[in-house]
Amino acid sequence: MRGVLYVSHGSRVPDAVNEAKAFIDLVKVQVDVALQETCFLELTSPDLSQGFQRLVDKGATEISVIPVLLLSAGHYFKDIPAEIERNQQKHPSVHVTYGEPLGVQPRLTEILKQRIEASGVTPKADAKVLIIGRGSYNPQTQIDVETIKSQLQEQTGFSDIETCYLAACKPSFEEALHNAVHSECSQIYIVPYIWFTGILDQQISKKVVEYGNAKEIILCKRLGNHKYLQDALKERVEETFEYVTQ
Repeated sequence: MRGVLYVSHGSRVPDAVNEAKAFIDLVKVQVDVALQETCFLELTSPDLSQGFQRLVDKGATEISVIPVLLLSAGHYFKDIPAEIERNQQKHPSVHVTYGEPLGVQPRLTEILKQRIEASGVTPKADAKVLIIGRGSYNPQTQIDVETIKSQLQEQTGFSDIETCYLAACKPSFEEALHNAVHSECSQIYIVPYIWFTGILDQQISKKVVEYGNAKEIILCKRLGNHKYLQDALKERVEETFEYVTQ
């Protein structure tokens, strides 16, 4: 019997956890599998081992482990595989298939375009766009975010788009925003490539407020529960089914 285990990041912020759970629940009802569980990598219960055990207790003999992650980084390459290995040692008869993060997709970049449009602020000719990534020590992260930047330029026509990060990578969001405020542009769109709310999301809002009326700064909404994200995660789940049956 097949089971699906969704692995989200986890957060100290209750709203972030609730937002992640609610999003995954939207996807669960679109996936034709009876046994589905949500777990978290850190800071939140249930953890991956607890989620795995729940599926086994319900009779799962094949488990698709689905990382609820936007891009490939340390959690995908190290943390989740290490947890999977520990659980496979406990349950060697259970076949596990490991899914992929959503990755870079034009339809997901399209969400950023929609978030800019949803701000209701008409772009000026000299507008600057700052795309904010979470950041990672894995070099693929910056490659992916630069690709997203290129896609957004093609989709919107904005000529002045920069990337920045909340952790691990340079330039930092604080540095990029400081430079943008002191540049010649008259308008700055801040576009977070972040799925759910949380500490990092709060830090962005706080930093924007600190600059007050120094320049016209438009903080766009995070990715959230957009239908394109639901579709993309559903596809990642179903890809693991195809792998198992080959």
